Amino acid sequence: MSAQPDIAGSLSAADFRARAARQTGPWARDAYGDHSLNPDLAPLILRPDLRDAAVLVPVVDRPDGATVILTKRTAALRSHSGQIALPGGRIDDTDASPEHAALREAEEEIGLKPAEIELVGRMPDYVTGSGYRIAPVLSVVRPGFTLAINPHEVDDAFEVPLGFLMDPANHRRESRVWQERERYYYTMPFGGRFIWGVTAGILRTLYERLYAS
Repeated sequence: MSAQPDIAGSLSAADFRARAARQTGPWARDAYGDHSLNPDLAPLILRPDLRDAAVLVPVVDRPDGATVILTKRTAALRSHSGQIALPGGRIDDTDASPEHAALREAEEEIGLKPAEIELVGRMPDYVTGSGYRIAPVLSVVRPGFTLAINPHEVDDAFEVPLGFLMDPANHRRESRVWQERERYYYTMPFGGRFIWGVTAGILRTLYERLYAS
């Protein structure tokens, strides 16, 4: 199956910016997350002690088509070690907003400076089975930046075409047993990179809200 007609030819950063600007709240609380594909697990996922976090969705304004910066987390991290991720982390008490947290984390993890980033919108929070409520912050990154990888948090950073990530033909629904129940999740294999779990879930939500018919 090919990309849906409304996606074809519209994967520039300018178009992404326009679509993101139409994402205005307020939104229903905890409407999106790992429980979206697993409603029977909602009582385990929608816990009262969820920790607040934020991620940056950094869409790079490339002339031949927008891309998204993703990272590979180091195996030494306690949470989601070794997985493909969007830049981000917990919201600290000193962060003025989820946007501030996402920008801070992106600079700490991969050296992407706030001056190189244009914030263009937000999406509804995404709740994870690992106990986080994540605020996805949408942004456009100007080309010409130089990344500086923090080896304590990130093994690698790379770009994936936005057109690949927003093509539903590349979204696979898979499952595994978790706490004696079958748990469903999305995967988006890209070359030798295995994008899955929370990152794939957030990117799938991005597709559903910005690009799906």
